[in-house]
Amino acid sequence: MYRAGDSAINSQSSLGAGAVLFLLLLSPVVVGAQDNAAQNSEEESTVNYPAAFFSQYNPVSVDDMLSRIPGIELVLDTSRGGFANFNQQDRGLGGSAQILIDGKRLAGKVNEAREQLARIAAEEVNHIEIIRGTSSGLDVQNVGQVVNIVLKSSAARSSIAAQAGMQRYHDGNVEPEATVSVTGRQDRLNYLLSVSAQSNYQAENSLEVSQHGGGALNEIITFDRINNQNAYRFNSNLTYDIGSADRIALNALYNRNDPPSSLVRGITDYNGAGPVTTWEREEVPASQSNWEIGGDYEHIFLDGSRYKFLFIANDRDAEILRERWEFDAPGADERKNLYLQNASGYQERIVRTSYTWSFGEGQGLEIGVEGARTTQHTSLKLGRPLPGPANPDVGGLVRVPVNNAASTVEEDRIETFAVHNWRLNPRMRLESSLIGEFSEIAQSGDVVNSRDFQFLKPKMDFRFDINPSLQLQASVEKVVSQLSFADFSANTNQRDEDQDTIAGNPELEQEQSWQYNVNLDYRLPNDGGVLSSRLFYYDVANSIGRIELHTPGQQLASTNGNVGDGSVLGFNFDASLRFGFLGLPQALATFGVLLQDSAIDDPLIGIERKVVPYDRGSFRAGFRHDISRLGLNYGFEYRDRIDGNRTLFDIDNVLYLGSQSDLTAFVEKSGVAGLTVRLEARNLRDHEDLRQRFRYYGYLRDRILRETEHFRVTTGLQFAFSVRGNF
Repeated sequence: MYRAGDSAINSQSSLGAGAVLFLLLLSPVVVGAQDNAAQNSEEESTVNYPAAFFSQYNPVSVDDMLSRIPGIELVLDTSRGGFANFNQQDRGLGGSAQILIDGKRLAGKVNEAREQLARIAAEEVNHIEIIRGTSSGLDVQNVGQVVNIVLKSSAARSSIAAQAGMQRYHDGNVEPEATVSVTGRQDRLNYLLSVSAQSNYQAENSLEVSQHGGGALNEIITFDRINNQNAYRFNSNLTYDIGSADRIALNALYNRNDPPSSLVRGITDYNGAGPVTTWEREEVPASQSNWEIGGDYEHIFLDGSRYKFLFIANDRDAEILRERWEFDAPGADERKNLYLQNASGYQERIVRTSYTWSFGEGQGLEIGVEGARTTQHTSLKLGRPLPGPANPDVGGLVRVPVNNAASTVEEDRIETFAVHNWRLNPRMRLESSLIGEFSEIAQSGDVVNSRDFQFLKPKMDFRFDINPSLQLQASVEKVVSQLSFADFSANTNQRDEDQDTIAGNPELEQEQSWQYNVNLDYRLPNDGGVLSSRLFYYDVANSIGRIELHTPGQQLASTNGNVGDGSVLGFNFDASLRFGFLGLPQALATFGVLLQDSAIDDPLIGIERKVVPYDRGSFRAGFRHDISRLGLNYGFEYRDRIDGNRTLFDIDNVLYLGSQSDLTAFVEKSGVAGLTVRLEARNLRDHEDLRQRFRYYGYLRDRILRETEHFRVTTGLQFAFSVRGNF
């Protein structure tokens, strides 16, 4: 038998410990070189930007203001290594957040503060705080740094922010978009109301070249996919001060996001006497909608202690139908060969309450409890052109039984928590917390199962203000991931078009890790910039990956499961610098690099691999220059992953994902009839997403190569034009 692909499987590079230590030491060296010039009389670790500071930039929204603050991307970019939270299906609310408005977090998950920044008018802002410390006075636990948007406190104010624009895609299609928001205060009521319509249209071109294991050409596949997606959203945030000691807030959101797509695929087969081309057409109607309501109440007692109560209810529904037809030539008769319908409904109900008080010298304690009930309903129908009676429920094809296709998963979870803040001295702070998680996950439908889980999750966060500009942070935390309910039942396979469905695993357990972080953060004098370096190490247990699914017959199958223990080592360096030393104080450059190495022994494939999603790393660079006298600013941002960054292993194949570079440039002019006009170009490099898949006879670990697939996908260059203003 022909053996190949060994070098491809084992080609993952690793991050040398020496390189990590060298880069970690680099930023303190830079800090030491500039520290003699630092003059800062501030004793606290909070940086304050008054609204007057931003007037030179003619901002329209809070987003415009934040983009002029050095290092702000370190606060808002929660995906960077060391604080990454890759599971976007986290249930419950938790105690941390990156953005506060008037010192308070929004009672929302989907409708959270980051979504509001582009909708709050700049003229409503009194000042912006970058909070680098921890305190029981904060409304949240500070996992890194927190942005606090403080609005004006006048008794009556109101402003309207509006944006209208369009986007042009590489296939010539033009789609409009618009947003209108109203922000203001009337007596004791603060309000923010907004509506938006946005296109997420995408035109995708793809080329796939397949070769047999011996290198001979197998087939070439081309396709054009159109995703004609439109999103419509309404959200509101209302806050009412009952008195000096009581406050209530109510937030609501509704979102409609229908992403229908269509595809035409040409398949040229080279296995016969000559190449033969056949065609396939797919129609994928889809609908998605979600709503959320959240509210909170706070009471401040005479001694300064606080009681908080918060609730959230949300609901998400989605339905996707994929139908495929094959035909011998354009215009010829079509034959349906696939019907695949996937429907899901997801609901959360969350209640959180806590009491916070101060005691002793510089100490505070918060105790509380959070309860959540989460329910997900899923169903999957598969039809194929097989011998048997036609079934109208699957588009007139023959229904194919799918194991664990209909499922309801329900989780009841209670979290008790205690958070202690201790100001050890004017320059040192220690935050320690302990969370107890107790949950029951029950599954019904095609599979009936129920399991109980209990976890204790301690955390320690120490911060030392070496001087007013330089801060050291060190933390250790026990993290327990939340399971994705989608893994419990059968689902569609988005990674491999040769496999329509993947099996569920009702016995999946949580991934756990001990996470250790050390960070140095330095703010240059006179708001000259920010340098930050972070070293992190994760000790991972019960990692989730692909495991073998034992089924009747000879066909190999896999599903998501627990594969064992691993480790992650990483280093993150970020710089945000003003060009004042070159006489351009309004020019701001940013740079960031993330390097990671991870390892786990995977029994399914028989080799050591990386711990997904901790791949090799990424880098970014950006530049912004404001010319205030002209009301003009321009800049660019470039992001990319390291080539060969992520590798996805399965029981009989391995997929290598290439870089994902994106170069965006913009130019913006304010003062045009009182408006701000912006032109933006995206994907300027016309990046092609390159992927490579190796398929094997039998198990991948046997290394008997069957087929190699080379993918090339592009979405092309895009242009966006918008006009914004406050009224």
